Amino acid sequence: MQLMKVDPRALKENPDRMRQTKSSPQADALMLATIKAVGIVQPPVVAPDTGGGNGYVINAGHRRVRLAIAAGLEEIEILVADAANDNGALRSMVENSVREALNPVDQWRGIERLVALGWTEEAIAVALALPVRQIRKLRLLANVLPAMLEQMALGDMPSEQHLRIIAAAGQVEQKEVWKAHKPKKGDTAAWWSMANALTKKRMYAKDASFGDDLREAYGIEWVEDLFAPADQDSRYTTNVEGYLGAQHEWMTSNLPKRGAIVEVNTWGQPELPKKATQVYGKPSKSDHTALYLDRDGKVQTVHYRMPEASRPKGPDGDGFSAGSDGDAIALPKVRPDVTQKGHDMIGDFRTDALHDALGRAPIEDDMLMALLVLAFAGQNVRVDSGADGAFYGGKRFSRHAVALFDEHGKLAFDQGTLRVAVRSVLIDVLSCRRGMSNSGLVSRIAGEAIGADRHLPNMGSEEFLLCLSRQALEASCAEVSVQPRPKVRETRAALVEHFANEHFVHASARFAPPADEFLDWIRASSVKEIVDATSQGDASDHVDDPAEDQDRHFDGAVGQDDLQDADLPDDEEDAAGIDQRDAA
Repeated sequence: MQLMKVDPRALKENPDRMRQTKSSPQADALMLATIKAVGIVQPPVVAPDTGGGNGYVINAGHRRVRLAIAAGLEEIEILVADAANDNGALRSMVENSVREALNPVDQWRGIERLVALGWTEEAIAVALALPVRQIRKLRLLANVLPAMLEQMALGDMPSEQHLRIIAAAGQVEQKEVWKAHKPKKGDTAAWWSMANALTKKRMYAKDASFGDDLREAYGIEWVEDLFAPADQDSRYTTNVEGYLGAQHEWMTSNLPKRGAIVEVNTWGQPELPKKATQVYGKPSKSDHTALYLDRDGKVQTVHYRMPEASRPKGPDGDGFSAGSDGDAIALPKVRPDVTQKGHDMIGDFRTDALHDALGRAPIEDDMLMALLVLAFAGQNVRVDSGADGAFYGGKRFSRHAVALFDEHGKLAFDQGTLRVAVRSVLIDVLSCRRGMSNSGLVSRIAGEAIGADRHLPNMGSEEFLLCLSRQALEASCAEVSVQPRPKVRETRAALVEHFANEHFVHASARFAPPADEFLDWIRASSVKEIVDATSQGDASDHVDDPAEDQDRHFDGAVGQDDLQDADLPDDEEDAAGIDQRDAA
């Protein structure tokens, strides 16, 4: 290495210099003032020109030479060193990295220069003390639009994920996206927006419902994902518009009866028609079907039920609430164990299980008749009758009655036909669904009597467990020996995993009604009958009445008080029963 003085204007710039990004005017002004005051402290490093001649090529110090010329210096000191085999590429890169960090664009240019000289990525990573992943990330800049490289050279670098998406796109696509999202002068670029515009979503063949005819019609070509597991169908396409168009045409061609194609909201849920109620249990023939495409482009199906014609609410309807007096104490609102949606789902589950049990479970003939009496005592039953009283209702039961008649209009049936008719009537009458079709307590009594709990579905799904409070979830964990988690969603996930292979029925969904509600229903149903009997002056007549026998049968199952009344004479027993019911 030799130290000598030369005219800075005689030195040649190295076209392969490492730092090609221009420095800021403020930094140049500061260095120029320093050179004018004290001169160049560290001489630039040069090498003899290998192209011929007596000139020298700058290896390090391009900015110092340029500012020395600007300062008007006639001569400067230089260090002459022999050029390395790589023309000083690695030395220049290491020196610039130590002196001041190179921006990613300059780093990429230096890496590409070393790769062209035969260096491997691993060797470059060892020499520069950088991870191999960083080297490969910087090499992605080779596929980036030059205008984007200029923005990145200013220090505005995208994340690795966004950079991979941008580098994977073509130059034409990058140019169009850059034109639409080019930042203003001095602003940073919205790389995430550009990456979203260049993202090529994969639509998989395993989620497609259409066949080869629609695939060819929409120009869809499947590409095999070579990195996917071998036992899975990994074919995909990036033709999103064609894929969704084929799926829509398939839904239109295969639309079921009472079916409709609906859109999805921002959360990916189907937008059902107004006032429609989603059916979580088994759909009936009168229910509607909605088809929609989820976020993965897969055809999904949901069932919903439209409400009946609206009726005006009475003065005691649900639309009115009683006012509170001034002395009332405002209690804190406690979140119920099960939400309103959860009760709707329980009603659907109960009704399906009850109908399933009524249709298939073994039931004795006397139990069927008793259930039939209970069914017509339901609050959802309305009958047009010629007897005294104001009753209203439809004629849906006539379709079951016609099966009991022969061709001559005479009642002619066997026990099997009668059983089928009675079961069908019970199915039409009894319901646990919330709303005007609810049969009330009698449907739960009937379900318990025939063992409909065994027909309830598994409620261990995330959709139902979302309707339970923390207390209800922890109580369910205690029943199955699952350790509650600190967070509710973790506890819910643990229950979903536990009940994936087991059957879970929430305690509030079982058919057995609470004892107090059952007793209140018996007393409330018996009071009107006793009052009517006393008003007609028949309280002293001992006439056998099936309703009274039924009341006495229920009273015998109520509690210990009735056991004490069993030894009373008939007259005293009737009188005691009347007094208790009047008190109720």
